[in-house]
Amino acid sequence: MKDFMFIFRGAADQYSFSAEEMQQHMQKWFAWIDELKAKNLYVAGEPLTPEGKTVKGPKALVTDGPFTESKELVGGFFIIKASSLSEATEIAKGCPDLALNGTVEVREIMKVEEMIQSHS
Repeated sequence: MKDFMFIFRGAADQYSFSAEEMQQHMQKWFAWIDELKAKNLYVAGEPLTPEGKTVKGPKALVTDGPFTESKELVGGFFIIKASSLSEATEIAKGCPDLALNGTVEVREIMKVEEMIQSHS
């Protein structure tokens, strides 16, 4: 099994939720996490706050926030286990934010040891 990262973006529709709607939506997330844990596929994951800083370029210019369009704002991540990118992509289809026009970027996590060996 390999490690994959899910990067959750968008789902701006949830910002107009009432407290009750947000709680119902979060229950969908908890159910999905529990399902992945039961299958031993879930490794870790956390939501991210919308505030932040961006450091860019050789002069390390610091600007406020990752202020891309709100539909592209990264809201959190998971690390999961899957045998292939194809399998990880299928797992990502369970994301509750997809119904809110959110997106999930699926990326294999490259192991540093493999990078070092391939450059030796």
